[in-house]
Amino acid sequence: MSPSDVTTIPVGDDYDVLVGHGVSARVVDLLPDDVARVLVVHGEPLARLAEPVVDALRAAGLDVHVAAVPDAEAAKTVEVAAGLWAVMGQAGFTRTDAVVAVGGGSVTDLGGWAAAAWLRGVAVVHVPTTVLGMVDAAVGGKTGINTAEGKNLVGAFHTPAAVLCDLDHLATLPPADLSAGLAEVVKGGFIADPRILEIVEEEESAVQEPGTAQLREVIERKIAIKAEVVAADLRESNLREILNYGHTLGHAIEHHEGYRMRHGEAVAIGMVYAAELAHRTGRIDAALLERHRYVLGLLGLPTTYSAATFDELLAALRRDKKTRGATLRFVVLDGLAQPTRFEGPDESLLREAYAALA
Repeated sequence: MSPSDVTTIPVGDDYDVLVGHGVSARVVDLLPDDVARVLVVHGEPLARLAEPVVDALRAAGLDVHVAAVPDAEAAKTVEVAAGLWAVMGQAGFTRTDAVVAVGGGSVTDLGGWAAAAWLRGVAVVHVPTTVLGMVDAAVGGKTGINTAEGKNLVGAFHTPAAVLCDLDHLATLPPADLSAGLAEVVKGGFIADPRILEIVEEEESAVQEPGTAQLREVIERKIAIKAEVVAADLRESNLREILNYGHTLGHAIEHHEGYRMRHGEAVAIGMVYAAELAHRTGRIDAALLERHRYVLGLLGLPTTYSAATFDELLAALRRDKKTRGATLRFVVLDGLAQPTRFEGPDESLLREAYAALA
């Protein structure tokens, strides 16, 4: 692998995201120089993908400990996090040691949170193995776990030392997981970079095929969007909220489904809902609303939902991170690539938009 095969996307002056084939082998070079111990966290099904990372770290003379965690959202619990801290404590991890998270978005969320909380913060390098992890979860320093009351309600902002997006890992990704991850890519097209939507519309088959130039391009475009936004607003005080397009209803659906629905599938539904809100308030025209359904449909993602009543979702909506007091807030569009906040919508409007999803 030559340096020219690797795309480097800086996240401000804090760290870089490396995208390319075989980049996970660079993990040793991107850890702080004084690291002696490393905890490699990986999803239980991903032991084979973690092996090259573990081997590289051990070859560099580091004291490596490995922890397999449950797959998907089942990893994001306080009990699993506590298990990681037990490993670190028993191995004598100090503030100059590190965590490497190898897996999808749930594993990088969990690994980042474990690193953020241990001794109030040790270094973490993310090696995302899914489209979702590469374009969203691993980039930006958000870490967290779920509780019985909702998704990502406990966590911290903890900037990684680096993110290594190894495109070779996508060859093992089930097609449904790849498509679900592309929901976050499409989100980037609607809020910031319409070229992403054009690529999907022109090359929907190639975008869903691991190893293609089209998939790599939309991944890199979405990472660049997130890098620019989080560099300007790490702690989601203002601008970063635009990245939650589709997430308010999406998270409520995930909670209702007991996290059995893929995150990207829920976000796809949530984006259509946000577009319904925007259309019904005169912010976007019918063509842009329909474009949401069309582009997401090309990727086989859901654009309708009727498995819960609105009342069943309302409590989770009120616990959304963007809610302030009793005021619900949604990210909507004022036009293509023109995201904005919509605060305190009338409940009757919310119900009408939800009815349209059925």
